[in-house]
Amino acid sequence: MCDSRSKTITWRIKRIVSGPLVLLAALLIAFEEFAWDELAAILARLGRLPLLRQIERWIASRPPAIALSLFLLPVLGLLPVKLMAVLLIGRGHALFGLLVIVLAKLLGTAVAARLFELTRNQLLQVAWFARSYQAFLRFKAYVFDRLAASRYWQAVQALRQQLRNRRPAVWMRLGRRLSRQWQHLRK
Repeated sequence: MCDSRSKTITWRIKRIVSGPLVLLAALLIAFEEFAWDELAAILARLGRLPLLRQIERWIASRPPAIALSLFLLPVLGLLPVKLMAVLLIGRGHALFGLLVIVLAKLLGTAVAARLFELTRNQLLQVAWFARSYQAFLRFKAYVFDRLAASRYWQAVQALRQQLRNRRPAVWMRLGRRLSRQWQHLRK
């Protein structure tokens, strides 16, 4: 009797907690997905500079073990920066510490994304990395499937569609008004 009650309680707790955790995971993955692509594109443009182009060619030609080391380097390199940010937060500089963490996250994501683009083929030759990467892709698909199936997501999508149907007139009026004001200010 007690065992079935504890299972029921455990099931309820899992059900209550899993929704917000899936949403949090979806937000983190969505940020990574957006930041990954955008930041990699920015670094790819920087990679056109002659010196960086040579460095990128050298990185892309490395064997799998070295490629893996290079890919993990940003994570290890930014660890002291993140620890410093936590120290700043602990000493009362919360805003500055948070800013350092956000900038470190953006820089680390940008470098990791670019390194992954350059070394993808070599990294996927490392068995445990390839398995981990496939597991991450499955997890990402699971999270987005769960999110898309949730009633909250469906409600947000319905609201978004309603706003999209009304949006052109509102945004066009706002755009015209801002354009007129801008034209007036330029004169």
